[in-house]
Amino acid sequence: MIRALRLTLLLAAVAAGAALLPAGAAATTPSGVTISTSYPAVAVEPGKLTRFQLTVSSVVEVHQRIDLAIIEAPEGWPVVIRGGANVIDGVMVAGDEAPAVNVDVDVPLSAAEGDYRVVVQATALGGSVTLPLDLRVAEAVGGNVTLTTDFEILRGRADATFRFDLALQNDTPEDITFSLAALAPPGWSTTARPSAEILASTITVLSGESGSVVVETDPPDGVEAGFYPLAVRAAGGGAEAVAQLGVEITGTFSIALIKPDERLNTSVRAGRTTDVLLTVVNNGTAVLTDLTMRSVAPANWEVTFTPAEVAEVAPSQVISVIAAITPSGDAIAGDYSVSLEARAREARDGLDLRATVKTARVWGLVGIGLIAAAIVGLAVVFRLYGRR
Repeated sequence: MIRALRLTLLLAAVAAGAALLPAGAAATTPSGVTISTSYPAVAVEPGKLTRFQLTVSSVVEVHQRIDLAIIEAPEGWPVVIRGGANVIDGVMVAGDEAPAVNVDVDVPLSAAEGDYRVVVQATALGGSVTLPLDLRVAEAVGGNVTLTTDFEILRGRADATFRFDLALQNDTPEDITFSLAALAPPGWSTTARPSAEILASTITVLSGESGSVVVETDPPDGVEAGFYPLAVRAAGGGAEAVAQLGVEITGTFSIALIKPDERLNTSVRAGRTTDVLLTVVNNGTAVLTDLTMRSVAPANWEVTFTPAEVAEVAPSQVISVIAAITPSGDAIAGDYSVSLEARAREARDGLDLRATVKTARVWGLVGIGLIAAAIVGLAVVFRLYGRR
């Protein structure tokens, strides 16, 4: 309910000026001045500042000066009238062009609970009007400050950057500049700042309004999977708000498939099985699941693994795997490529192995025998026909 007092002032200057106007133009026009506030009675805590927003207007379209003054206030209470950032003693009004006027009442910390009154007087040419403002001093009625977010817990990998968007609500009667601070586990890189300014660490929130705060955090390298609590604190003007946050680290997923001797080549024989030792390592910080060994080999080659599947591989766990490579029986000598892969549900890694097929030893002996037989045959021929 808007409580207002209206004073109709007879502008003597207008009447006097009418006598100077040409005949037929003389007139006197009454003018009304209104001083009002939407909330003329408020409750406030001891030690807090409360603000009344006033409206000063006139039915006259001509600019006129309205003087303002505090004519009654509790003893020892600082009370000032402000326009913008200035302490003012009057305003210029014309019709509905109402300037913003505030009455700031600073309630002492020693103020006893009870009812108090401040009276504002508006004076124009020909008269004045008063507007009483009532205050009820009581504990825990001065409003509070809250810091909230739609998502208090975020979940992701350890190599991710986590961002929380928060709203800082100022439900006190004062404009407050808040200092922002973030609390995080050791080793975490965490910042709290206004959303509109990357380098700032403070934010000013007007009375009854809210501001946007951003909290960003980076986990340290090698952080283990688990839940990590965070907190952000906004403090200023004797008020404080804290938001409890959290990050659930799922860990990093990394797998490596290596050959222990670091040689990416091996010798094989057609139709025979050659065992190649491999090592699978979980280099991440989270468990790898459903590990399977796979291969891509030339046509009619066979590659089997022992073990071929592993349900889980813990962080830093090392698993030895035997890859049994069997070239086709008709494989000719030469180099062939065999691709090997360790694939988990979360990560994968592979290597390309050069398999060199060598001729079987028995075929070498057969070749030697054929050559020897050929030499013997030639010797016999020369002996039989050389005498002729």
